[in-house]
Amino acid sequence: MRKKAYLGIDIGSISTKGVVIDGENRFLAESYLWTEGDPTGASKRVLQQLKEQFDGEAYHIVASGTTGSARRLVGAMLGAQVVKNEITAHAVGTTALHPDVRTILEIGGQDSKIICVENGVAVDYAMNTLCAAGTGAFLSSQAHRLGVEVEQFGEIALSARKAAPVAARCTVFAESDLVHKLQVGYPKEEIIAGLCKAVAGNYLNNVAKGKKIVAPVVFQGGVSKNAGVVKMFEEELHMPVLVDEKGHLMGAFGIAILARESHKESEFSFDVADMEFRTREITCGKCANHCEIICVYREKELIDAWGNRCDRGAVR
Repeated sequence: MRKKAYLGIDIGSISTKGVVIDGENRFLAESYLWTEGDPTGASKRVLQQLKEQFDGEAYHIVASGTTGSARRLVGAMLGAQVVKNEITAHAVGTTALHPDVRTILEIGGQDSKIICVENGVAVDYAMNTLCAAGTGAFLSSQAHRLGVEVEQFGEIALSARKAAPVAARCTVFAESDLVHKLQVGYPKEEIIAGLCKAVAGNYLNNVAKGKKIVAPVVFQGGVSKNAGVVKMFEEELHMPVLVDEKGHLMGAFGIAILARESHKESEFSFDVADMEFRTREITCGKCANHCEIICVYREKELIDAWGNRCDRGAVR
């Protein structure tokens, strides 16, 4: 008899993550790839990678969940039982692996967030989605300017004797300051260490402003793989900062757990990756709101719609 498994997908603006777990939260399959501005296409590619790792003879997926910026769209595609915001998903995933966690720091490709946890429950949070300074995209652009792979940033930063002071409160200012530092002869490793220090400082001064950071602290998101930024956080906070090897999958892991806990089950098939999905935006003119309604079609059949602020705009 096949055991039950649960699927979770986290669709972000930069990357899309997917996991399949069993009833005891063990990872059965995982995938991480770039969204490339196409959340439905990225989700299909994630499903394909998960399918290749998944043992369909031993397990069958009975529930799924989605989180992230395109959670509603991909949730409609999958027929997901649970669609939740990333704050909830990250908190659930992290506390499952680290029950004593009190603060979750997260820096992704285009945004960052902090989640404060008490007794395993998220009690406060803050997000920064307005400014790219200090995110993964910011570090990637600076790496390109310096002629260095962003994956090497952490190792290079750790080799620096000291961190150069970089004005990184704003991406535009950071780039002009970077050029100036190179022109006056600062070593490249000191500039890279300075960028890592600026990322940590930016986060603490903006995203975490007014929040009490209590240990244990877990650092997540793509930027957590940068050892230079981790070191700068530890120096600024005067406490250890844990980076979980599965940290980049926490949103997908958390939403898979929520799908399991929903107790709403229906057989899931990877065949959904081969289906054609299309979205269409219509403007409702039935009242003064003029709502923009997103309609999702599977093989020409309308499967979901949202965006209406009153019942007149309901699409069936």
